[in-house]
Amino acid sequence: MSRYVDANCKLCRRERQKLFLKGTKCLSAKCPIEKRNYPPGAHGQSRRQKISEYGIQMREKQKVRRIYGLNEKQFHTYFEKASHQKGITGENLVKMLERRFDNTLFRLGLAPSRKAARQLILHKHFTVNGGSVNIPSFLLAPGDVVQVVNRSKKLEMIHDSMKRVRDNQMLPWLSLDKANLSGTFLQIPERTDVPLQANEQLIVELYSK
Repeated sequence: MSRYVDANCKLCRRERQKLFLKGTKCLSAKCPIEKRNYPPGAHGQSRRQKISEYGIQMREKQKVRRIYGLNEKQFHTYFEKASHQKGITGENLVKMLERRFDNTLFRLGLAPSRKAARQLILHKHFTVNGGSVNIPSFLLAPGDVVQVVNRSKKLEMIHDSMKRVRDNQMLPWLSLDKANLSGTFLQIPERTDVPLQANEQLIVELYSK
């Protein structure tokens, strides 16, 4: 499987917005996009021709794919599954991506980024409903409970991440128990509740060509 090995901050600059790929760095003054909000490369600041309709759709797809940390094959698989479900394909896609185990840990504040969440999951620092799950793409269902295993409750990464969590800012489909370092996936989210600045309809149009 291909893996992106270049600087994550270049991805944010390419999309000209924060994708929150570096955890706490994205919230600090050290975030490169604060000072260099233009694409990387020698021609990043140059004036470019008007982008085509296809280009706009492609950029939207790349942005969402990078936010959730997926390669092209994985992302297209999610789209295919979303297109076969009842309802609006674009909304189905976003809802499915939000159900991912790694994304849920990030949303709960139990990991500083989705990339860090994947690392924690692969090293079996979390359980789902009391059972070991080391698959970042595992889709949570309403009522599922994720929890830090006992041997990992002193991990500095988790506690540092928890410091950014505010009780009144928790998303409506999630519930966090700070004392026990656990969270509950209450329900599949509505698209209007998901804090994702993207137009998923452009992705649908791209893949439907």
